[in-house]
Amino acid sequence: MDLSVVIPLYNEEENINELHKKLTETLSKLSITYEIIYIDDGSTDNTLKYLEEIQKKDSHVVVLSFRRNFGQTAAFAAGFDFTRGDVVITMDGDLQNDPADIPKFLEAIKDADLVSGWRKKRKDPFLSRRLPSIIANWLIGKVTGVRIHDYGCSLKAYRREVVKNLRLYGEMHRFIPALASWYGVKIKEIEVQHHPRYRGKSKYGIGRTIKVLLDLVTVKFLHSFSTKPIQFFGPIGVLFMVLGAAIVGYLVLLKILYGISIGGRPLLLGGFFSVLIGLNFIGMGLLGEMIVRVYHETQKKPIYILKKILGPGD
Repeated sequence: MDLSVVIPLYNEEENINELHKKLTETLSKLSITYEIIYIDDGSTDNTLKYLEEIQKKDSHVVVLSFRRNFGQTAAFAAGFDFTRGDVVITMDGDLQNDPADIPKFLEAIKDADLVSGWRKKRKDPFLSRRLPSIIANWLIGKVTGVRIHDYGCSLKAYRREVVKNLRLYGEMHRFIPALASWYGVKIKEIEVQHHPRYRGKSKYGIGRTIKVLLDLVTVKFLHSFSTKPIQFFGPIGVLFMVLGAAIVGYLVLLKILYGISIGGRPLLLGGFFSVLIGLNFIGMGLLGEMIVRVYHETQKKPIYILKKILGPGD
């Protein structure tokens, strides 16, 4: 198989038939073998019904149906698990990504391992979508060191070996270029078309920004300190130990030199308890993230559960 196209869908009944038509028009002109993997992410409308009808008519189509809504990251992970193509292209199912850009990605991937789309002329509202995206892209690039213009663009191309080595959970799908860079892959970025959403409603709003920021902290921590946490916790511990020793030393001097009682002073209790509580919360949060990472990668805990698979051989 030359190409796999992976497309998550959640309540996109108004767009699915037009999307498949445009995909087929583009892919049928290419002299390659291909498959289209649609992931129904627990849709509550007629998305799965339309996908079943499409699959019956088109043997290139594979449909993965989740039992409930597991999120975009889980949908991409499921698609990656089932891909057979040497090149894997991901895209959204809302018709804002243009299937006509696929040939550009196939050309660009020839001398790269990952090609990321850049929606330079993005057709989304500025305050609710584009401004948070600009800030997030800058912040992710700053923290991870992998600077691309548009982390949020789902239209990307990967070599098969790249996606097969990824372990995704949370909101990690938008950090794939950063995650893949740790394996030493070559990343390229190309401009893509972006269309306004004409039908249906966006399923992902500004409320997801908090989750993305928290996952960014996780990505940075796991990248820099997962194998050497003492280098992260050590300096903090030393700093607080020095600060605590200074406070206690100051209070002891007051007791010795001036005979002042220090046992009931708020400074002593406040200093000890705030340091202990702060360190406990930070330590439990970051150590918890490390445990989750180990659990996902070694125990292979599923982040999605399939209800149905439709395709060649089912």
